[in-house]
Amino acid sequence: MPSSPLLIGCASGFSGDRSDGAAAVVRTLAARGGGTLIFETLAERTLALAQLARNDDPRRGYEPLLDELVAPVLADCLRHGIAIVSNFGAANPVGAARRIAELAAQQGLPAPRIAVIHGDALDAPAQRELLRQRLGAALDGVDVVSATAYLGATEIAEALAAGAQIVVAGRVADPSLTLGPALAHFGWNRDDWARLGRATMAGHMLECGLQVTGGYFCVPGLKEVPDVHAAGFPIAEIDADGEFVIGKAADTGGMVDARTVKEQLLYEVHDPARYLTPDVIADLSQARVEDLGGDRVAVRGITGHARPAELKVNVCYRGGWLAEAEISYAGVQAEARARLAADIVQKRLGSALRLRADLIGALSILDDDAGALRQGRPDGHARDVRLRIAGEHADRAVAERVLREVTALYTCGPAGGGGVRTALRPRLNMVSCTIPRDAVHSGWRFLDEIPQ
Repeated sequence: MPSSPLLIGCASGFSGDRSDGAAAVVRTLAARGGGTLIFETLAERTLALAQLARNDDPRRGYEPLLDELVAPVLADCLRHGIAIVSNFGAANPVGAARRIAELAAQQGLPAPRIAVIHGDALDAPAQRELLRQRLGAALDGVDVVSATAYLGATEIAEALAAGAQIVVAGRVADPSLTLGPALAHFGWNRDDWARLGRATMAGHMLECGLQVTGGYFCVPGLKEVPDVHAAGFPIAEIDADGEFVIGKAADTGGMVDARTVKEQLLYEVHDPARYLTPDVIADLSQARVEDLGGDRVAVRGITGHARPAELKVNVCYRGGWLAEAEISYAGVQAEARARLAADIVQKRLGSALRLRADLIGALSILDDDAGALRQGRPDGHARDVRLRIAGEHADRAVAERVLREVTALYTCGPAGGGGVRTALRPRLNMVSCTIPRDAVHSGWRFLDEIPQ
């Protein structure tokens, strides 16, 4: 088992995250002898959106910012032996892998060894029948866009151990992007639950990008973060026992201290003793955090237990249409005019569809869809109000009525409305379940072994 620590840097926390953070991470990794660069780009519904894009164009369906994420650092990663691991393949991992190969060719680089993970998409008839058995009436009459299982770290580890320089996946659990390289580097047994639990939580610390280096943490006047506009992405230093230290890219803003680490450690954790992943049940109930100074924090005391018997599955399906329209009111009686405008739209549309009205600048985030606070709270005489009306319906034509009614407020509503903006987009709904592992047939292949 190698004794040298493994460095893993994360340069993206979601699809649409900043695309310029990888360079500083790669420079830091190269200066410290190499490591692995990960990009985490999938949220619960991101893959369904990618599937819709692939339905429109078979060449699409992977992370839209792939070029911006990979192209600037590809040469340095290959030169310094820094592996790239990501779920930016989304609904089209093969397409993403081929695009990376094209980027390498365009830069005059030797063809990299790219591995592609498959098996997360549950398209086979037997798999769909199993989902129907598990979800029952929840699937009745719905138009399924995607059904995907959360894969773990095994295929990533196998591909890296076989010589892959880049590993492209679709739906892989976020922490598995870190655990996979750790498994390949240290050669841990797949049932070494304590080490797997620790490295999984190292991945949990990295997966949200700048959250752990001050971005999501900062609150002016309460939790100040230096140079948050230039915060660096995080880097984990994992040792042979899975214990880890969280830091960040050198010469960047932001910060890593005990507070940022504690917040991220508990982020989206329902039961600290049972954090379920495809690879292990991590137990952070006895975790200890030690601030080492210099933007370095050690996390110790984590362990793990045998992995769950089943894998989580997300099923996304078409959920009709969401219509949004906004109009502004300012000056004398601005809030009263915005309230009246909302009332006009709601009375004209009646029960045709469910509506929400927000008085941005007076009352919005804290209200509910029914408008209970707006109806129960008197006019606050705000003089700068942006009215937002939103409605949803299965029929596009019905949803479009929201846009027309708000636009008509230019002349049909209260005085002085202006700046109308409208948007109409398809909605995606989601249900989740678990299925037995043996129903998911995952694996990996090198890109040059996949038929064109």
